[in-house]
Order: sequence, then structure tokens, then C-alpha cells
Amino acid sequence: MVRTPGRTGAAVAATAAAATVLGVGHLVAALVDPNASPFYVLGATVIDHTPKWLKDNAIRWFGTNDKLALAITMAVVMVLAAALIGQLARRSPALGAGILAGLGVAVAVLALLRPSATPGFAIPSLVGAVAGAAALWLLFRAPADHPSGEGPARRTFLLAVAGVAAGAAAAGAAGRFLGSRLRDITADRAAFVLPPVADPAPPVLPEMDLPVSGLTRFVTPADEFYRIDTALQLPALTRAQWRLRIHGMVDRELELDFEDLRARPAVAATITLTCVSNEVGGDLAGTATWTGYRLTDLLADAGPSSEADMILSRSVDGFTAGTPLDAVLGNPDALLAVAMNGAALPVAHGYPARMVVPGLYGYVSATKWVVDLEVTRFDRARAYWTERGWAPRAPIKTASRIDVPAAFATLPAGPVTVAGVAWAQGRGITGVEVQVDDGPWRPATLATAYSLDTWRQWTWIWDAPPGTHTLRVRAVDGTGAVQTEARVTPFPDGATGRHNRVVTVR
Repeated sequence: MVRTPGRTGAAVAATAAAATVLGVGHLVAALVDPNASPFYVLGATVIDHTPKWLKDNAIRWFGTNDKLALAITMAVVMVLAAALIGQLARRSPALGAGILAGLGVAVAVLALLRPSATPGFAIPSLVGAVAGAAALWLLFRAPADHPSGEGPARRTFLLAVAGVAAGAAAAGAAGRFLGSRLRDITADRAAFVLPPVADPAPPVLPEMDLPVSGLTRFVTPADEFYRIDTALQLPALTRAQWRLRIHGMVDRELELDFEDLRARPAVAATITLTCVSNEVGGDLAGTATWTGYRLTDLLADAGPSSEADMILSRSVDGFTAGTPLDAVLGNPDALLAVAMNGAALPVAHGYPARMVVPGLYGYVSATKWVVDLEVTRFDRARAYWTERGWAPRAPIKTASRIDVPAAFATLPAGPVTVAGVAWAQGRGITGVEVQVDDGPWRPATLATAYSLDTWRQWTWIWDAPPGTHTLRVRAVDGTGAVQTEARVTPFPDGATGRHNRVVTVR
């Protein structure tokens, strides 16, 4: 006699079946397109439809671990949904299998709605749905709870569940392995040769990078550089596959490959990038030396119309950014970058090519994995984040940060070094001042400036008296404007306010 699994058994069985949908779908996606994996389709859809307040809080809470947090949250939700399906399947295995298959079909539809989708994007979810529904049907038709809670029927059920779960895990692992083998860019990056640089970036001098323990280094190592983007799965694009199309309001449409780039003179520029989601005192900013090709030269070859005022850049995964055309034309440091700090771009930072435009927040200027530049107008097109309410033009605001001493540090009385960084890309930093409690603002000592487009280190020696104190910092940019004390959130065009740290002196 076939008995229905108990509540716990049903939840476990349905979870194993749901894992089969994802595992088999991930395996099939390795042969179709990794971005068509059901899990990644769901993740990308969630990212695209996340409310602004939740997106802001996710970055505030998790920072660059926001993708991991999303994946864990999705996994928990999927387990809970599978448990519910399991309870329905106790009444009718056909109903449970049908619901699971229907959800797989829904994911297939979502896959077809992805910006880079082809008709084949539906296949992984559909195949996964069939496999998951079949697994659920078989598990609920297997002998289950024995009246005594023991015996061969129960063991058979548990072995069946374990087998399905193992199969799902094996399929997922195989999909990951095949995906990396079929679209592995590790070897492609390893074979990358830095192009000869006709116009190198000036060197970073010792007086620009002060030897203060705990102070942010002037140049940020690639593996420490912040990463904020919408890609749940990093695009895998080799140099041979890469193409850049320049079109729209231009005299001549162009399509460039890497060989075309190699025929051009490469340049290098050291630039500080900042994420618009950076809170006051946050660490979503970094400086690197970028090597690539001047965007103004690439656009000049296409001949942009005098009526155009925007470049709509597109990533291979469909993300778009709208960059003011006048921020690029004539700007020698606006680059199509192919290298970072003297090596090929890391995949997480846009390999094989990305945009870097000084003075603008990344969401309007720093498209990674870029494959398309459409010359257009702001009144004709809107980019990914501007469609979600963020400002279409986003010059970086003046900001400063205290790096040392650490927040809530306990310090000995006497001389204390207070240090940090300040930035106002495009305008530069001409002054930094520090305030203790409600006392007067005192001028800090600035490190030598590198350029208007990079941050600047500063230090101040404080004769610290015993007690609990609040340290505040403000910067003065190259126009003479003092950093505002008005505290506003990042939405819609960047945070403002003055960073402070509370310390105790004994």
C-alpha cells in the first residue's frame, strides 16, 4: 500500500524536487547560455523589480555582499515555497507536480523577457520543470510513512529523496563545471597582453600616498575595489567574442573588435570612481589606473550629431547607462578601458571592456562588459536606473571621510593622527577641515594632489584631551564650495552630509 508522506517528509521531498528544477535547468543552461539558468533568471528579475527603498537598504546593510545576501534570501524563499507545494502534493501528487511544472513555465517566460534573451533561453527552465515535476510525482508515489515510523517503506522513501537531492546537486555541479569549461575566460584573461601605452598616466608620488596606518591607500588594489552592479552572474565574454557597436545619431555606424582597438593608440589615466549608493562616510569609492582607448576618439570616427546629448551604453547582459555626451567629448580621460592597475580587467570589473568617465557616478558612466554605444538624446531614451527614478545626470558631489581613528576607538590622551580622504571629481579638493565636538574648524594638511579626478588624502594632528569626543570632517572643492552639512540619502543623485566619528580618550 502506498501511504502519503507526513508533513515533514512532504516538505523535504518537494524541496528535493524543486532543487531538481534548478539543478537540471542549470545543467541545460551551460549548453544554451549560462544567463538562462532558472536561478539566475529569477535573481535578475528580482533585482530588476526590487523597490528603490529595498535596494538602498540592501547596499547599506550588505555593501558589496548584496548578491550573496540576495542568493541566500532566494534560497530560503524557494525552500518555503517548496514546503508549501509539498503539503498540497500530500492531497494530490498530480496537483503538486502541476504547480511545480507551472512555476517552471513561468520562469521560462521570465527568461524570454531578459534583455539579452534568445528563444533558447526558455529551454533550461522548461526541461528543469519537467524533471522536477517528474521527481515530485515519483517521490509522492513511493512508499512513505510506515505505521510504526520505521521499516522498509520509510527507508525506501528516504533513499528516494536522497537520490533525487543528490541528482539535483550533481546536475547543478555539472552545469557549473561545463559552463566554466565551455565559456571559461580564465585562459583568455591570462593571455591578455597590456597594449603599448602611448600616453601613460603620471606616476603616483610618495607625497600623494601618505604612510599612515589605517589610511586608505591612494591606489585601490583590484581585489579590494568595490563592486556594485545588477549582475547576479558575471557575464563571460572573451575578447574574440566581444564587439562594440557605435550607432544612433551618428554619420557612420561602427562595429569594432579587439583587433580594431589594438590598432589604436592606448592611453592610461588614474581616476577615482564613486557609486551613487555610497552613504556619507561609506567605502563605495576607489581609485585605479585604467588603460584603454579614448571614447572621444571612437565617437569622432562615428561622427556624432550636433543634436545628440547622450550616450546610451549597454552591457552584454542588457544593463544600460545614460552618459551626458559633453562629459565624454573632448575629455581625454573618458575611456573604453581594457585594463586595471596594469593587468587585464577582472571579470567582476567588466572584462573584456568597460566605460570609465571621470566626474560622474557609476550608474551613468561606468558600464561594465560594454558592447553597445548608442548616440541619442535624454528626451528620447532612458537608462536602467533613470527608469527607476534616479537622476539622468549625476555629477559626483563633494565628499570626505575619516579613516583613522576607527569609529568608537579608545585612544590615549595626547597627540593623535586623524586622517582620511576627500574627493570632488572634476573640481578637485583644495581644503579639508576637522572639527572636534562643537569647536572651531581646523585646517588639515593635504597630501599632494594627483589630479582633479582623484581623491586626496589628508591628515590632522589632534592634541586629544580625556573624554568622549565627536570628530567631523568637511572638504572644500576647487570652486571654493564647502561640503554641505545637509544630510540627504543617495537617492536620487548622491548622498550629502559630513562624516563624523565618536572616540573615547583616556
